[in-house]
Amino acid sequence: MKSKLIIAAVVAALSIPAVSMAAPSRPGGYVSGFLGASMARDADATTIDYGTLTTYNDRIEYDPGIFVGGTGGYDFGYVRVEGELSYRHAELKSVVDRDTGDSYHNMDGNLGALAMMGNAFFDLHNDTPVTPYFGGGLGLAVLNLSDTYGISASTGSRDFLYSEGDDTVLAYQAGAGVEIALNRKLSLDVGYRYFGTSKATFDKDISRTTDLKLESHNVAVGLRVKF
Repeated sequence: MKSKLIIAAVVAALSIPAVSMAAPSRPGGYVSGFLGASMARDADATTIDYGTLTTYNDRIEYDPGIFVGGTGGYDFGYVRVEGELSYRHAELKSVVDRDTGDSYHNMDGNLGALAMMGNAFFDLHNDTPVTPYFGGGLGLAVLNLSDTYGISASTGSRDFLYSEGDDTVLAYQAGAGVEIALNRKLSLDVGYRYFGTSKATFDKDISRTTDLKLESHNVAVGLRVKF
């Protein structure tokens, strides 16, 4: 009976997935760079025109834009801690007035976000060159809104909608991906990030202000170099 129990224990131990038994990579520093696409979610914007004392409540739709950045950090084995500098860009595609139903197309305007993030990622090491990971981060983002114009669907006129401006707001992100080892020092990184900010106020033109926040889905491919 005792030998049967020992055999059963050995079989059970061997049946544990290799991912739980794999050793982490050697601790050390690293840098990375990445390039991808950012898909901003539709956003609600509130504009107050102090000249006419009118409030506009809009729904903004964006076209996909660029997502680019770099990181520098330290890999402790199972956990990586890093600083990130990244930029996202989105062109406005359409605007709909939520109160009147008026819509604007053929937009001329964009929203950019320069983010400075502190991230932590957890690596799921295994006995293959492919290491899944997940994590997130917090930081600050400088949102920049350009002067924005659109063609009115009802009148056909080119109307001025938003004044340019920038604001620094809180930012957060969460995501996952895979690291594919190319050799001991170089790896390919394929990842997804959900990125969001608190509400920004654009008030460079003192006669009107616009409030909105940015939320986006981001995918990127990059290279990571370990020291």
